[in-house]
Amino acid sequence: MSNDKKFETKLIHFGGEIDKTTGASSVPIYQASTFHHNDIFNPPTFDYSRSGNPTRQALEDYIALLEGGARGFAFSSGMSAISTTFMLFSAGDHLIVTEDVYGGTYRLLTSILTRMNIETTFVDMTKPEQVKAALKPNTKGVYIETPSNPTLKITDIEFIANWARENNLLSILDNTFMTPYYQRPIELGVDIVLHSATKFLGGHSDVLAGLAVARNDSLGRQLKFLQNGLGTVLGAQESWLLMRGMKTLGARMAHSEISSRKLAEWLSSRSDIQNVYYPGLTNHPGREIHEKQSTGYGAVVSFDVGSEEKAKQVLSKVELPIVAVSLGAVESILSYPAMMSHASMPREVRLERGITDGLLRFSVGLEDIDDLISDLEQALK
Repeated sequence: MSNDKKFETKLIHFGGEIDKTTGASSVPIYQASTFHHNDIFNPPTFDYSRSGNPTRQALEDYIALLEGGARGFAFSSGMSAISTTFMLFSAGDHLIVTEDVYGGTYRLLTSILTRMNIETTFVDMTKPEQVKAALKPNTKGVYIETPSNPTLKITDIEFIANWARENNLLSILDNTFMTPYYQRPIELGVDIVLHSATKFLGGHSDVLAGLAVARNDSLGRQLKFLQNGLGTVLGAQESWLLMRGMKTLGARMAHSEISSRKLAEWLSSRSDIQNVYYPGLTNHPGREIHEKQSTGYGAVVSFDVGSEEKAKQVLSKVELPIVAVSLGAVESILSYPAMMSHASMPREVRLERGITDGLLRFSVGLEDIDDLISDLEQALK
């Protein structure tokens, strides 16, 4: 398909939207573990579903198209995509990572990869001098989250990607919050883009999935080898569910972003809220950089109510958002990072990164924003 199509059109017309055999308006679910070899000396494209499945392949081609990369890969979860990608590195390697990274990524780096002698330095990537100062002779990669989770700090993607390339480092970026609808890191020089597709891409709280997109064929071959070797693949049913959700990504993101801006402004006007984190606010320190590299501000707003007691009050009193782990769904989700997404991070480390005991993360869904604000107002009172 021509790449000059607008993004919203690509979401619907991605090359696999019509089944070539039957004309069905949906990719078939190939619920098969293995495939017949008509000619043993000329193996078919698909032979075993761990190595490749037609439904999963349609999804992988879909996300590669949306991100503008060479090859896409679908995994059993976001952490599966992240973990498999980190297997590109070897014992003795050193990584530079965004300091307020997702808690699961932090746990992987500090509790699992350390056993493999892979070392990590966490830095505030809003300060390029800290990134540069972290470079070591054995540094092999830079891992970016922007906006970061949950304090929504902004990293200059193009600057870090170019610096990484100048130093022969692999650049990896978690694009879960923005999705390719608002931000396409490969176009800014990033080597590998990752998603917890459970979130905004799936969008309906009904599928667990991860995605990765490689900038070029060489990296794609390496990721394919790891995906097949580790067996960290997404099943056919989940692949189909994810494609179904992705078709409405543009409409969902656009609606939720408008609501998120209104929520962030309302929270900022209140005297009982200590801090509000949202890239669309005029006082957000990273707004200018974010606007340079993204076409929208996203649908996640974090805010600090001042204490654990107050946070628990709000969590127990809200009626519309579900109080849960995760984000990016049609229903609004209110999370408590200290005990949910970042529970694996030691308290002192959390506090250093601004993830306080009073911090709440609001993923804005498709409800009427005035109803969401009224509900939050009664919970705060």
